[in-house]
Amino acid sequence: MTRSVWKGPFSETRMPKKNTKKIGLRIWSRRSSTSPELVGCYAQIYNGKIFIRSEITNEKVGHKSGEFASTRKTSRTTKIKKNNKVR
Repeated sequence: MTRSVWKGPFSETRMPKKNTKKIGLRIWSRRSSTSPELVGCYAQIYNGKIFIRSEITNEKVGHKSGEFASTRKTSRTTKIKKNNKVR
């Protein structure tokens, strides 16, 4: 279910300050929508353990900030040992 149009997009982020392009804006709220004012800024999005650095571009406007910081680890595949013994 989507958010009502009359409510507008949800955003907990503060407006960026002057040096935000270099330092970055820390975002703990993964449910916040990115706004057009943040285009060109760097954001550090919290994934539950560490902050993931991401640059906000025009393509990311309107999406949730949690979409850009994955919370899952990549799985490692185990190597199968070959048994060269002949029976």
